[in-house]
Amino acid sequence: MFALARLGRLGLSVGMAAVLVTGLSTAAQAATGQIRYFSVDGQQFTITDPPDNVCITLQVRAASIANETDRTVNVYLGTSCATFVTALEPGRGVSSVGGPQSVRVIG
Repeated sequence: MFALARLGRLGLSVGMAAVLVTGLSTAAQAATGQIRYFSVDGQQFTITDPPDNVCITLQVRAASIANETDRTVNVYLGTSCATFVTALEPGRGVSSVGGPQSVRVIG
């Protein structure tokens, strides 16, 4: 009888641990769509479905940048998202903003 009770408690403990681990882990969120940007010579670059709240370094300084995602995108000078330039709402774009080098999707 005691062995059966111990086995039941062990099963309950393992089950609760699995629920806690599964319940606490969340999938990374991402914007749907693209961030398109262009170099000064007109070359186009695209970031598809960028993750939320991650600083993304652009491949080149952007002469213009367009937010074609479903989330707001913050635009920064430098590669570490330190010097804020502007926030681009979905469907908005800008040019001639000082050559931004990084972006962050705000989730």
